[in-house]
Amino acid sequence: MLVQLATASGWLWFYAMHFCYSRFLRWLILPITIGLTAMAGAQDVRRIYQEYCASCHGANLDGGLGGNLVDDVWKHGADDVNIARVIRDGVVDNGMPAFGAALNEAQVRALVVYIREMGARVATQQREFNRPTPTTVTQSEEHAFKLEVITDELEVPWSIAFLPDGRMLVTERAGRLRVIENGKLQPKPIAGTPEVWARGQGGLMAVAVHPHYAENGWIYLAFSDPGAGDSSMTAIVRGRIRDGKWVGQEDVFRIPAALYKRGGVHFGCRMVFHDGYLFFTHGERGTPADAQNLSRPNGKVHRIHDDGRVPDDNPFAALDGAFRSIWSYGNRNPQGLAWRPGTDELWETEHGPRGGDELNRIRGGRNYGWPAITHGMNYNGTPITDRTEQEGMEQPVIHWTPSIAVGDMAFYDGEAFSKWKANLFVTALAAQEVRRLVLDGDRVTHQEILFKGIGRVRSIAVGPDGFIYLGLEDPGRIVRLVPAE
Repeated sequence: MLVQLATASGWLWFYAMHFCYSRFLRWLILPITIGLTAMAGAQDVRRIYQEYCASCHGANLDGGLGGNLVDDVWKHGADDVNIARVIRDGVVDNGMPAFGAALNEAQVRALVVYIREMGARVATQQREFNRPTPTTVTQSEEHAFKLEVITDELEVPWSIAFLPDGRMLVTERAGRLRVIENGKLQPKPIAGTPEVWARGQGGLMAVAVHPHYAENGWIYLAFSDPGAGDSSMTAIVRGRIRDGKWVGQEDVFRIPAALYKRGGVHFGCRMVFHDGYLFFTHGERGTPADAQNLSRPNGKVHRIHDDGRVPDDNPFAALDGAFRSIWSYGNRNPQGLAWRPGTDELWETEHGPRGGDELNRIRGGRNYGWPAITHGMNYNGTPITDRTEQEGMEQPVIHWTPSIAVGDMAFYDGEAFSKWKANLFVTALAAQEVRRLVLDGDRVTHQEILFKGIGRVRSIAVGPDGFIYLGLEDPGRIVRLVPAE
């Protein structure tokens, strides 16, 4: 007798107007949730595995009557599609039963993610990784480098930016803007910066320096802005620093108070300038449906003028009811944003659920799929959807499943590490990694884990000296990578 499994939640989205710019049409992308939480009744993937798979493949996936699932040896195809096919359809000649009648597609997808997670855990345990210290030289594939500690007196250093005179600005999530001058952390934070909602993932986030700072002195701050009833939402202001004080503040992006949300997750926010525009990310604030709703700013990448005005040629600027600053949508919690040097290409790293961290090339007006499609599952092991692709939605350039908790990103355009030129560097929180990615057009052709296991890596920036600066947690510190050849 087959066990009846609860249907995992899925999302059905009706796109009444995908790329329409008429002011007269009022339909927006309307999220309609179907069985929003059948999640409460959905089974944890570990229970599904133990019930259907463990008797043959072992409680720890390391084999028995059936094959080992964590040694990365696959007889019938190593990609996700083939693994899912074997689970669903079985392999009769090898005695592998078909589970398609007992498991729905979302549960099959969750099993694939779980197998990937367990395989990655075993592979990590069997491999040695670089763990640089201030007293050692670390050899990577292309360069030897040293790790130098600039300061270890910070609390969650969220973002790094450089002023033309060489001073470094660092935000602390707790709400402080700090200055590092001549390699030393100044004892007092900048006074008068905006009040922040500093709980959970909220607080003072990104700092960015205007490209024409030498002429206008503008510095931009992104933060979780406190609202009524313990609510908050991402906001952006700009101001100047005078005699250790934040002065002349102006709002750049601040939404109506009625749209503020309670909860402490998924604020975004990274900022980059390009051709007079400010691009920035906004997390979906723990409400996945909002990422598909053009009347909400969350779960999006935005484009505005550097003073906060909305460009008339934004993709949805002429759509009644839409948030006019939206550049792309269907983004979960974008933690990195960068322009590829010498191009008009905007790239983004997106923090996924359990699995499904993404690297995306962001194009105006495109839908990046969350939560209708994802390569991940819920943190509690229940499925989100059975779909990893759908017409009209963009695929990531790559996805990290299992999740590395991808964070910030930077293209290397310095001179200190010549063989890293044009490579993309991404940070990881849970995996405590820095990865170097080699790109060929829109393809990632190689990944190197530069180092691992010395703390959660929150932020990254290439300094004017060509060194790579990193913000790490536990303890909060700023370090830099310098050549050791």
